[in-house]
Amino acid sequence: MKKQETIKMNVTPDEEELIKAIRNYCNSYPNGYPDLLDYAEDLFQRMTDMPKD
Repeated sequence: MKKQETIKMNVTPDEEELIKAIRNYCNSYPNGYPDLLDYAEDLFQRMTDMPKD
């Protein structure tokens, strides 16, 4: 397994939730849970929706 470097970064609660959703989806492989992918995609879409109010 490839050694992964870790970094520290300040993120918003929404960004943290997106990262967790992506990790949960990736950890579910190969069984995969389409709901996890849908959730991560929905979070991403809401975060990148422009213009911001």
